[in-house]
Amino acid sequence: MTNFVEEMKWRGMLHDIMPGTEEQLSKEISSGYIGFDPTADSLHVGHLTQIMTLIHFQRAGHKPYVLVGGATGMVGDPSGKSAERNLLSEDILFHNVACIEKQLSKFLTFGTGANDAVMVNNYDWFKGMSFLTFIRDVGKHLTVNYMMAKDSVKKRLEGDTGMSFTEFSYQLVQGFDFYHLWKEHNCKIQMGGSDQWGNIVTGTELIRRKAQGEAFALTTQLIKKADGTKFGKTESGAIWLDPARTSPYKFYQFWLNASDADAAAWIRIFTLLNQEQIEELEKQHAEAPHLRTLQKALAKEITCMVHSEEAYESSVAASNILFGNATQEAFASLDEETFLAVFEGVPSFNISLAELENGIAIIDLLTEKSTVFPSKGEARKMLQGGGVGINKQKIEDLNLLVQTEHLINQKYLIIQKGKKNYFLFIVA
Repeated sequence: MTNFVEEMKWRGMLHDIMPGTEEQLSKEISSGYIGFDPTADSLHVGHLTQIMTLIHFQRAGHKPYVLVGGATGMVGDPSGKSAERNLLSEDILFHNVACIEKQLSKFLTFGTGANDAVMVNNYDWFKGMSFLTFIRDVGKHLTVNYMMAKDSVKKRLEGDTGMSFTEFSYQLVQGFDFYHLWKEHNCKIQMGGSDQWGNIVTGTELIRRKAQGEAFALTTQLIKKADGTKFGKTESGAIWLDPARTSPYKFYQFWLNASDADAAAWIRIFTLLNQEQIEELEKQHAEAPHLRTLQKALAKEITCMVHSEEAYESSVAASNILFGNATQEAFASLDEETFLAVFEGVPSFNISLAELENGIAIIDLLTEKSTVFPSKGEARKMLQGGGVGINKQKIEDLNLLVQTEHLINQKYLIIQKGKKNYFLFIVA
């Protein structure tokens, strides 16, 4: 066993810890859990801090429990929310639960060993419980005053939208989860983001009042970007762990594009590199910041862990297409999803297959068939200067006829104007 709390501290992950927690962890192999609500059919990078917490917990010799909230997902956690979210149907919830269970199984070792991970679903113990049983056996142990003192409740009550009884009861439901896991699985620690502290402490209080038991709590820092913008969000939306929602290439680019300040923090939080390895990378980065050593190491480690080494290598190859000396063969080697991800946001134009079969003069392609250049004179001038390329090959013939043989995968043409301006032509 290694010191889990010290690991969390040097990585900059620890936020709050209940007195006695570290002593409990040093005393014996301890069981601890984190809950994930199935609000979507995939987790996103915002969940990665908690996934990494469970990984470190298991690597330290302890037994992680992963709770997928089939029941709590039906209620809705008010923590950090300014308004009540729409509740999902049971069918959608159960589909989401199954998808999340499959995702989480990639990160932890599940089984029946002393510190093998166990996955549970709180729907299993709530589905047979009546409302009267719940308010009698759970609700009576915690006062309304106690529940209203929680920040997640106070902020909503002070706002314009208020809070429904459904959301108000969420901390009781989550508190009972902890009680159930403590009683049935000897689960002594609940972990989560710092916004979950109130809900987690409600669980320890319920265990104390209902069974005179002792339980512990630990929370992690909420991840923020150095520039103040929200972590895990881009202009195109959230960065998901499911490759069907966010391609490995986009996932890789998200980490590669981190600022120096963010990369220095995130490489400690989101990778399994040890302190010595990270300090060496930090030293290399400080000596030559333009090489972006930290960003490259971060993007590699996390893309390999979430997706695969093959996905990482494909993402690097795709990145080199725009920023390196890629060949037409490199374009053709990409699957269509990655190819389109690389050129997302690049101005695009449609051309017909019939026109290409007859051949289109390069000057006409750049002006009449598109707006790459505003005039033929400007296009001709840049062509003569060697500043235009087709599929990463410099155009040296001003009278070039662009034909179907130039197509990538029988569908695409890439025109490059100068060093950084790209245009995508699609056969439609």
